[in-house]
Amino acid sequence: MSNNSVASEKSVLGAIRLGGLFQKRIDGDDALLQLARLRFAQAGLATEVYAGSFAELEHVLGFVDPDCGLPIVHLRREINLLREDSRAEVTAYAQRFMGRIFGLVVHDRAEMGARTVDLISAIQQVSASTHAAAGAPYLFLEYAAGLELDWFVEVGERLHNTAHASLCLDVGHIGIRHARRVFARTHADLDLAMLTADDPRLPALVDDVQSAVASAVMAVRQTTTALARVGKRLHFHLHDGHPLVNGLSDHFGFLTRLPIPFAHQGRYSLHPLYGPSGAQQIVTHALAACGRENASFTLEIHEKPPGRLPLGDDAGMFATWANVTNAERMNHWLSVLAENSMLVATGAH
Repeated sequence: MSNNSVASEKSVLGAIRLGGLFQKRIDGDDALLQLARLRFAQAGLATEVYAGSFAELEHVLGFVDPDCGLPIVHLRREINLLREDSRAEVTAYAQRFMGRIFGLVVHDRAEMGARTVDLISAIQQVSASTHAAAGAPYLFLEYAAGLELDWFVEVGERLHNTAHASLCLDVGHIGIRHARRVFARTHADLDLAMLTADDPRLPALVDDVQSAVASAVMAVRQTTTALARVGKRLHFHLHDGHPLVNGLSDHFGFLTRLPIPFAHQGRYSLHPLYGPSGAQQIVTHALAACGRENASFTLEIHEKPPGRLPLGDDAGMFATWANVTNAERMNHWLSVLAENSMLVATGAH
């Protein structure tokens, strides 16, 4: 194993690579990234960053603490590995940032379900351009388009002998997709994604909704088991959610419940896809199935908590700011990442 690979495994959490989204979530200057660097180091979190261009990636890499491991890079969602120009772009990122990043994440696409052979060939083409070089990053294909999970497992199996190419299991996407299909078994005329928390039909349907939601964790575990048999490294995007959420139905933290306007099981809120116990099950099972050296995790939490958290001794980072409201909001969001990292880490012991 190369020195870069060893460095990329380093984490204060010890035996697992656990990271979080490293980016500005609030409007402001680069002092926000300096704050993120500090909070990530304090929590022992590795980083996953978004990149829309070489320049953007170069800029954010300047704020990543190398002691927390090499970052994973989530490329823009428009990239489609079935397109020659997209393959060239992914290859260019891999070659330009070789030795400085641990992996590249790209989304799957709905059209790939009917073009599996072409997809495997495309991934192998990208892999062949870099895999022989020291410090070559992984290429992770993320489950995002809602295709059949059996298809996703098949892709993993076909990549068995492809160096530095594997899969990213986004547990939110998997959970939402599976819950919708389970709900459809008893309500074929109603798409779960079309319901909302304030829908007048929900009180009569809520037990079936929550039964479908509760099935998500087993879908993740079964998919993990099937892919672990391939013997390759798997990357996990960890976040929670609920199919009834308006807009983006996942990418929430594991401590967030869904408010509803009526009581269900003594609460005016619904349990999400996973919650704390589900998150710990996912991580525990992944480590047992894959081995600690073959599983990595990123807390891909997008939600922006409405609160603020005082900066305390770190207020000096924002000495030039006339108003530190956004800095305190960023600090609050970073605290949510830290809380979720502590929760997830308990599943690693």
